[in-house]
Amino acid sequence: MRKYIVSIVGRPNVGKSTLFNRLCRKRSAIVDFEAGITRDRKYEDVEWNGKIFKLVDTGGIVFNSIETIDKMVLHQVMLAIDESDLIIFMVDAQTGTTDIDKEIAKILYPHKDKVMLVANKADNEKYEWEVYDFLQLGFGDVIPISASQGRNTGDFLDAVIERIPGTQSIFQLEEKSSATRIAVVGKPNVGKSSIVNLLLGNPKLIVTEIPGTTRDAIDSPFRYHNKDYILIDTAGLRRKTRVNYGVEYFSTLRTIEAIDRCDIVVLVLTADEELSVQDIKIASYAKRKMKEIMVVYNKWDLIEKETNTINKYLKELHYQMPFLQFAPVLFISAKTTQRIHRIMETVAKIEEESEKRISTAELNRFMEKVIMHRPPTHPSGRHIKIYYLTQAAVKPPTFIFFCNTPSLITENYRRYLHNQLREMFKFEGVSIKLIFKGRKKGEDKLELQ
Repeated sequence: MRKYIVSIVGRPNVGKSTLFNRLCRKRSAIVDFEAGITRDRKYEDVEWNGKIFKLVDTGGIVFNSIETIDKMVLHQVMLAIDESDLIIFMVDAQTGTTDIDKEIAKILYPHKDKVMLVANKADNEKYEWEVYDFLQLGFGDVIPISASQGRNTGDFLDAVIERIPGTQSIFQLEEKSSATRIAVVGKPNVGKSSIVNLLLGNPKLIVTEIPGTTRDAIDSPFRYHNKDYILIDTAGLRRKTRVNYGVEYFSTLRTIEAIDRCDIVVLVLTADEELSVQDIKIASYAKRKMKEIMVVYNKWDLIEKETNTINKYLKELHYQMPFLQFAPVLFISAKTTQRIHRIMETVAKIEEESEKRISTAELNRFMEKVIMHRPPTHPSGRHIKIYYLTQAAVKPPTFIFFCNTPSLITENYRRYLHNQLREMFKFEGVSIKLIFKGRKKGEDKLELQ
């Protein structure tokens, strides 16, 4: 099911982050055990009355500032306005309408159909009566809330859900289908749409030389070797603008939404450009979400090859993204169609790997050898015993280690077990999950992804 994007915008100190934190309070913090994975907590899923949407927190808007950070915030808010399905325009009920509110209203007015005006800090009925002052901003009724106290936030969420349109037909089709969903992701102009067209066998999508042509995720069902697939051609991760604002997290929201609902991520890089922060960011998000991943270097026809050219690319990739060492890497040219056929061959292989089951007997023979080679230890000197290992699930393959005290298994040893499992059983292109569980009731459980 598609998650709609809801962004909160407004001037500084109106309580945007307070509302964001209140609505996301049930979400647990992200903890990554894989070194090098980028963390990003600027957006989060919110569930209300059976519907889920992605909530985005933005910085406070300041106009005519000479500070780089203020310019950056304004630039990111403009991107959020463009990317979002619904915009929460937040004002301060206790302060009333300000000149900055009026300036923000001018920016939002062309998008008024997707703007909801919310007056925060309406801590009591007195302030609720005064919110009518905000009608002059031109967005109709004002919803009074108190994000800090939780006052009227339920009514506010009901209103949000009413404004989020029903699930579109392509997503209904997706939910009913057992088709494997493949998200083709990457920054603009690396050839994503060209690759999708070649895989589909027809020029279904518009392909141009202008970066950012694809504005939203486009889903295309097709069959390969009598199996159903859906290709998702995503909006590209935008390049940095002329002003060096750093990573523009709003420009990745559509890509993130596509990754959330796909099974396999095809990360498209371009062989004639260096790896970017945007590339690393989206790859780390896919890994954190336990997606199957493959890497495709396009425009390989533009590169002058030497004996070790491929090894140099692989070395740099694994240096920049050590968490992708398990992912298969292809070097292709969409222009000449070189090795295009290998993409779906690799997708099929990844699917096979993700569904692979290892017997408990084989896993425990493996475990015995691994422990004999390097038994678990702890700085405290306390005794650690791993009793047995079993595979609990597939897609992703999930392994449970039963031990006497899970908390004593160090991060380094968990990583060692993770690497040994990969070395023995491969799981190429597949994220694997390790769970450490005590045998007695109430003992703690640790997970490694």
